[in-house]
Amino acid sequence: MMQISDSYNHKNSLFTAMSRFIGAVNNMDQTVMVPSLLRDVPLEDGEDLKVPESVPESAPSTNGYFQPDGDMYSSYVLLKSIRNDMEWGVLGDERPKAEGERGEAGDDDLEKQFHFHLNGLQAVLSKLTLKANTLTNRYKEEIGCRN
Repeated sequence: MMQISDSYNHKNSLFTAMSRFIGAVNNMDQTVMVPSLLRDVPLEDGEDLKVPESVPESAPSTNGYFQPDGDMYSSYVLLKSIRNDMEWGVLGDERPKAEGERGEAGDDDLEKQFHFHLNGLQAVLSKLTLKANTLTNRYKEEIGCRN
C-alpha cells in the first residue's frame, strides 16, 4: 500500500500540481504589494505561458477562466479565489445534478470518470500555475523590478 507522503515525490501527482499552483499564487500574492496597479493593465500571454509537454492537447482550456479582454487585476483576484477554494473548500455545490449523475454507474464507469477529471484537473492546475507566474513577472515589469 502506497502512503500519501510517497505521492508527494511524484512530479505528476495531484498533490504536486496543487502545491505548485498554491506556491505560485502565494508568490504572486507576496510580490503584488499594490494590486490596484494591475487595474486596466491588459492581460497578454507572453513567452512565459508555454504549456508543459506533460499537459495533453485535449486538456481543458483556461479560456473560461481568463477572458481575452480581461485585465491583470481580475486575473489576480480570480487566482486568489481559486487558491482559497482549494485550501478551504467550496461552500456547497448549488449546481443541480444532471440525470446521468443521479443514476447508478458501474465501477468501470466511475474509474474512467475519475481518471478523466483527474487528468483535467492536473492540466488546468498547470495552466493556472503558469498564469500566476506570468502575472507575477508582468507585475514586476510594470513596477520596474527586474528579478
